Amino acid sequence: MPISFKKINLLVLIVFGFYIFFTNVSNLNFKKNVIVSDTKHKKIQKQEIVNEPERNSPTSIVQDSIDNSVINLNEEVITVKKGQTFSEILDNFLFKYNKFEIINLVNSEFNLKGLKINQKISFFSDKKNITKKIIIELDYKTILIINLSDKMEVTKKELNTFSTIESKEYIILNSLYTDGIENDVPNEVLIKLIQLFSFDLDFQRDIKKNTLVSIAYEKTFVENALDFSIGNIEYAKIEIDKNSLEYFKFFTNEGFIDYFNREGKNVKKSILKTPLDGAKLSSSFGMRKHPISGFNKMHKGIDFAAPIGTPIYAGGNGIVEYVGRNGGYGKYIRIRHNNEYKTAYAHLSGYKKGISKGVRVNQGEVIGYVGNTGRSTGPHLHYEIIYQNKQINPLNLKLPSGKILEGDELIRFNREYKTILANHLNNLFE
Repeated sequence: MPISFKKINLLVLIVFGFYIFFTNVSNLNFKKNVIVSDTKHKKIQKQEIVNEPERNSPTSIVQDSIDNSVINLNEEVITVKKGQTFSEILDNFLFKYNKFEIINLVNSEFNLKGLKINQKISFFSDKKNITKKIIIELDYKTILIINLSDKMEVTKKELNTFSTIESKEYIILNSLYTDGIENDVPNEVLIKLIQLFSFDLDFQRDIKKNTLVSIAYEKTFVENALDFSIGNIEYAKIEIDKNSLEYFKFFTNEGFIDYFNREGKNVKKSILKTPLDGAKLSSSFGMRKHPISGFNKMHKGIDFAAPIGTPIYAGGNGIVEYVGRNGGYGKYIRIRHNNEYKTAYAHLSGYKKGISKGVRVNQGEVIGYVGNTGRSTGPHLHYEIIYQNKQINPLNLKLPSGKILEGDELIRFNREYKTILANHLNNLFE
């Protein structure tokens, strides 16, 4: 039976329709993998990821590269809330062990009183919702693994990390800080940069429009994770009207990280007059009527009123000579800077973790927090500068110059600063 002309047309249309359909599907699948980006954005991204190896995006704080035993378990990540205790968190999960046995086990490696807001804890449960493993994120590179399977055991593990040097350069149009943020310089780096140049610049008066800022800093990543930690500034330059202030990081023979210009002169004065930010001078050095005893008495330091918990910085490089309660001073720290100078900090609410007698500290490093301990009428820091074992007025102090490199140390610095500068320029213009 002959095929009609209409049937032939219909068959052709059906075949052509299938062809168009499958061609479009193929194109759609291809377009999924196309990334469109403009040249300007691509250039910025290259600067941000210089020297950084590829990383896989994590699904949690634990990867199968860290611990293969969690692969077949269900994970629930808890973020610690204000006022929440580890015991309260455990009440939301099932265990084959007593809750207090678990708490005691964890406390043997990590003091749970130190649990912080937003700290992450991962719970891994089997199909019966019995928790087999807990992992506490202690910091960005350290975890605590609590195994609760055949036997209870706890292990502290350092995760694999790698470091890169990131370089940025920008022109100030509004302020060093706001323009830095707009150019993706981390907040922590900008704060360190301001502290570094605070001896040389008044940031309200000296910084002008079109000031150049050039900076290199260290970033440390955890393998297979997106989180990173900001390390030290390696290089920093601020150029105002073709006048440059430029500093390089250097590890001194005394064991301190410090900053020097190309001539080997230290950026810092030896002792800070004000060892905390945003504080109000509430009592000067000299004779005064004591606010508690009512008697006239020599006030051998200066007081800065500030909220409880305000960070206190080391006034200079040195070694912690005393930390602990000291009579009317309350919680107290004293630092020896050299054979002649010491600084003392009183009425603290607490000490930064790791601060103890004999520990080396760098100028500007947080050592403790403002408090109201000892004989004190309100939250404040009592600060003393001690010269040849006698308290002197910090506000009248003519500060001695910082360290100047000489001899073999200067030769080593000259070699290292050139390497830092070459790497920074290479990062910027690669």
